[in-house]
Amino acid sequence: YLKSKGLGKQCALLTDGRFSGGTSGLSIGHASPEAAAGGAIGLVREGDRILIDIPNRSINLLISDEELALRRAEQDAKGWKPVEVRPRKVTTALKAYALLATSADKGAVRDKALLDG
Repeated sequence: YLKSKGLGKQCALLTDGRFSGGTSGLSIGHASPEAAAGGAIGLVREGDRILIDIPNRSINLLISDEELALRRAEQDAKGWKPVEVRPRKVTTALKAYALLATSADKGAVRDKALLDG
């Protein structure tokens, strides 16, 4: 999308999701913790500046600690869930995987301990 808008060399792609095969330019994916797990990526708003420091392997949202705390409180009050429900059929196998899978920051693997619960 960025490339099609002529922004491929001016903007970075930062996501907690995965990439399509057409991604180019500075791209950072699978950021964790994910927005759905309360990660700061879910608190980014349009117009925010983000500092990406590749040599030091860090990403920083350039807002004050107070603003970050305010946004987190607002999001906590709303709940960390998708904005809209997508109308799609989800198989039983995918539902089972979603219930048992850990987030990306924990390896995105099945947690067998959840079966014992």
